[in-house]
Amino acid sequence: MNVASINIRRQRALLEKLGKIEYVKMLLLHFGIAFAIYIFEGLSLLYFLGVFGYFLFITIQNENRNNEALMAAAYIAGAEVYWRMTGALFFYETGKYAVILFLLIGIFFKGTSSKTVPFWTYLFILLPGVIVASVTISYEAEFRKLIAFNLAGPVCLGISALYCYYKKIRKKDFQRVLLMLLMPLLAQMIYLFLYTPSLQEGIISLSGNYAATGGYGPNQISTVFGLGAFLLVTRLFTVKNKTVNLIDLILLGMMGYRALITFSRGGVITALICIAAFIALFYYKQNSGEKTKIRFKLIILLAIFLGIWSFSSLKTFGLLENRYENRDAAGNLKEDITTGRVELVETELQGFYENPVIGIGVGKGREYREENLGVEINTHNEISRLLAEHGILGVVAVIILIIVPLVFWTKFKNNYYFLAFLGFWFLTINHSAMRIALPAFVYGLALLYIVDDKKNSLYR
Repeated sequence: MNVASINIRRQRALLEKLGKIEYVKMLLLHFGIAFAIYIFEGLSLLYFLGVFGYFLFITIQNENRNNEALMAAAYIAGAEVYWRMTGALFFYETGKYAVILFLLIGIFFKGTSSKTVPFWTYLFILLPGVIVASVTISYEAEFRKLIAFNLAGPVCLGISALYCYYKKIRKKDFQRVLLMLLMPLLAQMIYLFLYTPSLQEGIISLSGNYAATGGYGPNQISTVFGLGAFLLVTRLFTVKNKTVNLIDLILLGMMGYRALITFSRGGVITALICIAAFIALFYYKQNSGEKTKIRFKLIILLAIFLGIWSFSSLKTFGLLENRYENRDAAGNLKEDITTGRVELVETELQGFYENPVIGIGVGKGREYREENLGVEINTHNEISRLLAEHGILGVVAVIILIIVPLVFWTKFKNNYYFLAFLGFWFLTINHSAMRIALPAFVYGLALLYIVDDKKNSLYR
């Protein structure tokens, strides 16, 4: 063995050791944050302000040379639901606004690709709906809040796409972004283990188990923990460190359990589909030797999944099976597996049918459902909302959001996460709309152009 080969092996071993130490330190920090907020919830505000101030400082100081803005946006998107449930945010959409702000700062320093015209078009498409809403929304409604609630998500998506589309990023920097996304999710998971360490059969609700989510929305908790489980699974294939892999498997078991016991199926099913999409693409890109290793890891993964399901079923007194079989607590089969979502979509499609050109206006959907269903409820489907509230321009927006990434993918197939991230965005907005920043931000990550690192890297 020559000297060069020995040096490369030493460098790789050093990188693995440093990567493991850094990862463990970050985990301990975030576990400590979770414990501190559990002891005194008011610290959550300091947590938010500290994260915001830290990332704002390093992004401006470094002029976004190392994609600090993207890392900041990733962390905030990952922490948004945690901050909401612990009362850290000043108002409901603060997380989305913060993601938009950091990405705009990043764009200010580094600009955007000349190929981002479709996403500029998409953002301009959103404006006429505001004008229509100013005419159609009733005087009693809070116009500003309705516009903010319904447009913050779509605008966040547009800005994420502007920042990421055709942007080159090194593989190790991309993995750091994913790590920033994962860390607050792990902190939130530990917090919930402290907050609700056990379940009682009498307080489990099959329509969404608030007893397991600290009283916060099970749908949003399921969504973020589903993504957390997905990220942990991908690290089993992309991180070349056995100690880190073992830690991630333990965390996967914990994250999967917390996702399942929310009894909210959308986030879990979305995660499973995204995991399948990632593994299929990753497997296809490997040589025969690597494929053998992947098959072995898949066996381990399937065993872990079976263990998570069995343990979760035991802890929920067998009610988990009823939920996923669409049965009530007594075991009777329910008629509607979508829990009323189809009816909501139907009313929005009716709104599009009646107002196909200009739509009913941004934020009018809630009032429109009250007029037609007698129930005032927010949308759960972003696609049908776009059609109803923006009319034909909404159709154009949907076409842009679906076709542009697919065309990009046909040119650059170097992002293993592309199908999974695009799938996460599409599936999430079809069961939970854009209540949180996560699907909008993850959509942008699918559009990054990932550049391979040198061979002696911690990541595959």
